[in-house]
Amino acid sequence: QVQLVESGGSLVQAGDSLRLSCAASGFTLSDYAMAWFRQAPGKEREKISCISGSSGRTYYADSVAGRFTISRDNAKNTVYLQMNGLRPEDTAVYYCAADSLSCEDIEYEYDYWGQGTQVTVSS
Repeated sequence: QVQLVESGGSLVQAGDSLRLSCAASGFTLSDYAMAWFRQAPGKEREKISCISGSSGRTYYADSVAGRFTISRDNAKNTVYLQMNGLRPEDTAVYYCAADSLSCEDIEYEYDYWGQGTQVTVSS
């Protein structure tokens, strides 16, 4: 059974750091591109970061570049999102997703999704 389970979301203050984890089961993480999306209240879900399965090449949205870092531990079948310098506008539900081909821009291209973890940043 394929499953993605996010964890690490919390209520923090502006400027704090958090590390989100996404544990995969039922498939081999290293064979997939892994992405982090987020959805803020009243807004569409957006892709904020992705790491390819083959090369490990990373992608960041402008809104998080320089503050967030995506990484993967293939031995643990887990992908991480290190978030530093959090801002109130980072408040959202964060989702991880897996794509068998590449870091797609369109969310319906992704094969598997987690249930999301809430990150709330107070000012």
